[in-house]
This record gives sequence, structure tokens and C-alpha cells, in this order.
Amino acid sequence: MEERFPLINRVILPIYVKEIWMYDMRAYGGCSMNIAVIFAGGMGTRMNSNAVPKQFLKLQAKEIIIYTVEKFERSPLIDGIVIVSLESWIQHLWRILGKYEISKVMAVVAGGKTGQESIYNGIKEAEKIAGADGIVLIHDGVRPLIDQETIERNIHCVQTYGNAITTAPVTETVLLTDENGGISDIPDRIKCRFARAPQSFYVKDILAAHEQAQSEGRWDFVDSATMMAQFGYSLHMVDGPFENIKITTPYDFYLFKAYQEAMEARDIFGI
Repeated sequence: MEERFPLINRVILPIYVKEIWMYDMRAYGGCSMNIAVIFAGGMGTRMNSNAVPKQFLKLQAKEIIIYTVEKFERSPLIDGIVIVSLESWIQHLWRILGKYEISKVMAVVAGGKTGQESIYNGIKEAEKIAGADGIVLIHDGVRPLIDQETIERNIHCVQTYGNAITTAPVTETVLLTDENGGISDIPDRIKCRFARAPQSFYVKDILAAHEQAQSEGRWDFVDSATMMAQFGYSLHMVDGPFENIKITTPYDFYLFKAYQEAMEARDIFGI
């Protein structure tokens, strides 16, 4: 397929190439497809980045969104990728996808007015590719430290239980507070988790939840796990790497930088 459709065509004619991918990948038949839906639609006002969206900030001349997409690109279990982007940055995104020879991106769609609407747009595009029985792994474009094991475990968890919420153990005491600023409860830390990403579902289930939320005028869900729990789904967790942080502040960016440098030193020097 690479020989027939060189990368430059994906940059110039993404819709055409997406349709070819859909045909070739479905030709295998039988198995449901696993599609990563990567949200890259935020501006990142907390990053103080002079109007460059945080997902396009660079580390060692490579954009954060590329570090993230490459993790799914390299997974043998991921059949395709849909990216939800700020509309004004879509052409730039196609250019850098071509630069880094990313071959699994089948569509880049514009985000909506809210994060919830943007994710819905991405899932609807995934439905066109994988159908209602496909699996979607919903991930943040600024969460580049996801690993292959967590991607694999998400897919297997969906196949076994119907969904998968990536988590990380809580390492400090959690306090529940009341409206007066008092402490109302201290839950057992062993039973607490940070909710992270990917958050993975069958297309038909997450679409049904989104459409129920829309019918009720709800546009305020902070993530897919919260929405699914609200509508009665029993959720299942997959503990992922603690370093799988979302880069939303300059502090997060420097943590990412330090981690990347440590990994490169390990690869080069064997330390």
C-alpha cells in the first residue's frame, strides 16, 4: 500500500487516501477494527505558549502530537487513527504527519465548541471506518507517554468487559471536601485511582452515551468515563504507567522533557 499511495498523497488528498485505507483494511474481513481517536483540539491557555496550541509545541524539533500519534502508529493492534484538530491547524497537521511518515491516520476532523462535542465528531468518523462494532481508544494528543502494553491491555479489556478506563494509582492522601471548605471524608487511598487515557469502548456504546447526553442537553461531561458512568455503564480499569501524564502546564512539559531525555540516555548508554 505504501508503494501505491506515497505519503505526499496523504498530505494533499487526505479524504481520498482515507477511503482507500477503508477499503483495503476491511478486505481482511471478520475481525472488528481498533481505531485510536486522538483529541488535539485544545488551545492550552495554561501553557503560556504565545498562541501555539500545546499539542504543536516542540521537544527536540518534534511536535508533542507526533510523539503521541507515533505510539499508536507503532502498535500492531491499531488499525487506524482519527485525529480531532482545531480547524485552522488541520492543514499544518497533515503536513507534519507526512513529514514523519505517519501512515495510519485515516482522517483529521475539526473539533466542536466543547471537548465533548469534539470527541463526538471523532467517534462519528471512527464509526464510518470501523462500524458500530469497532473499538475506539479515545486519547489526548498531549498525553505522549502512553506505552504499548497499555494500548494492548485496553483493547483486550474492551473485548472482555466492554470498556477500559486507563488509570494510575493515587500516591497521596485524597480528601473529600464540603461546600464550606471542610473535610467531609478521607477515602482509602488503596481504592482510589487517577482516571487517565486512553478510555476505550465499543463504538456503538460510546455513541449511544453521547447521543443520550445530547438529547438531555448535557454538554458538560469532562471525559468519556464520567459520561458512561452517568448513563449506567459498569466501567473496568486498566492500570497504566504513572508517567502517562497530560501536558497542560509548563511543569508538565518539563517532566515530559526530562523523561524523554532519560529514555534516550538509557537507549544510547544502556543506563
